[in-house]
Amino acid sequence: MTERVKDRVEQVRQRMAEAARRVGRDPDEVELIAVTKTVSIPRIREAVDAGATLLGENRVQEASDKITLLSSLPVKWHLIGHLQTNKSRLAAELFDLIHSLDSLKLAAALDRHGAFLQKQVRVLIEVNLEGESSKAGILEHDLVPLLQACRRLTHLVIEGLMAIPPYCKNPQDVRPFFLRLRRLRDQAANACPDYPLHHLSMGMSHDYEIAIEEGATLVRVGTAIFEGRPVI
Repeated sequence: MTERVKDRVEQVRQRMAEAARRVGRDPDEVELIAVTKTVSIPRIREAVDAGATLLGENRVQEASDKITLLSSLPVKWHLIGHLQTNKSRLAAELFDLIHSLDSLKLAAALDRHGAFLQKQVRVLIEVNLEGESSKAGILEHDLVPLLQACRRLTHLVIEGLMAIPPYCKNPQDVRPFFLRLRRLRDQAANACPDYPLHHLSMGMSHDYEIAIEEGATLVRVGTAIFEGRPVI
């Protein structure tokens, strides 16, 4: 195994644990998602051999090909990119957790596919904290109405929130966005106590330590593990 990938996985895990301890959290509360978008199959295998058991993909079709090729590995796959309704059936089948629910239409489609597949489809709601037109996600004031509308969907399990804040050169400048998402999650949990909103998917290679300090339970790290991510 290439020691560089192994070392980077270990370094990321160590920094994650240190960030959690700085704020009195149990490091086991935070899970690492190794983002494998455009990463070659051999390098993904290296990461898995180094202990990465959650893998994140942005596109359904690219993930489908990889999941087939790596079906023997003891991993779970997360969809972290935008999901179109016309890809929702395959996504419901392939992924252990979908991070990018952003409409009632998509929720209903995933629920319908879950019923057909006889499985509970686990999702996070993506929140667009700044209303950026270039990003998917619902606005903050639409969160509770969406949760309320999804109560009738029996094969959809909403487990928390996800966000991609604006990029800031100084990671500390992203902290207020992570804090906002945590507070939004807490407010939504109080308003809709029947939902298990325990997950916060926030933080990437540049700022995952700050995200952990602000309550992240899932961090999405690609570049810090794979560098330039050689294309398949």
